[in-house]
Amino acid sequence: MDTAFKKLTEIVDTLMGENGCPWDKVQTRETLKPYLVEEAYETLEALDGNNPEEIKEELGDLLYQILFHAKISENKKEFSITDVIQSISDKMVHRHPHVFKEVNLETPEEVVTQWEEIKSKEKGKADRESVLDGIPSHLPGLMRAQKLQKKAAKHGFDWDQISAVFDKLDEEVAEFKEAVLSGKETDMASEMGDMLFVLVNIAKFKGIDAEEALRATNNKFIKRFQHIESEVAKRGKTLKETPLEELEQYWQDAKQNRPRSQ
Repeated sequence: MDTAFKKLTEIVDTLMGENGCPWDKVQTRETLKPYLVEEAYETLEALDGNNPEEIKEELGDLLYQILFHAKISENKKEFSITDVIQSISDKMVHRHPHVFKEVNLETPEEVVTQWEEIKSKEKGKADRESVLDGIPSHLPGLMRAQKLQKKAAKHGFDWDQISAVFDKLDEEVAEFKEAVLSGKETDMASEMGDMLFVLVNIAKFKGIDAEEALRATNNKFIKRFQHIESEVAKRGKTLKETPLEELEQYWQDAKQNRPRSQ
């Protein structure tokens, strides 16, 4: 493993060296941001597919992005990939005293509580003015909303019963309907956001990952819509040529996972 990792770092060094790749040599932290995000999401897609070969490939692509950023910092004489590895090693040991020191914890919940306590006391985190500081602004909307609500809930700002959250959802739905009927686009967007935020709170109450739930639904929609496309193509038609009622029947077939005879 050490040999393979060393070889990869040498490849990065060569590509970004004086006689390296013209494209690699001019990249910056800013220009690489989209690729880092893209590789992270491609890794998630591979994990969803549960194909070991695809997971291996995408983890490699993601690792390359990390090495790329580390090399840029090394060229700026800031830090190297060795410093990155040492930093995360020290952090993991520090945040797991129940493993590396004589601290006894029995449950995952106790571990999470201890993790948050240790994290809050670390350099740069103890001086935060708000308990919500430190939640990345670039997170996907649903994920960020759930993290914000979890943080607030840990400090007592939350409903006691889920029934109260459903009451709030009814209120937000009514306000959204009113905004739609009034035709005020700004109000519509604001009320839609409020409605989604409450739905995320319901997910939090029930231990559901809102971002993951929506991602799974997106994938389910794709699978069912592709079934519709397949059925329409079998009949030599296009989607636009096919009545909505027929498309709906194919959709229902996809939900029931049943074939439809021509």
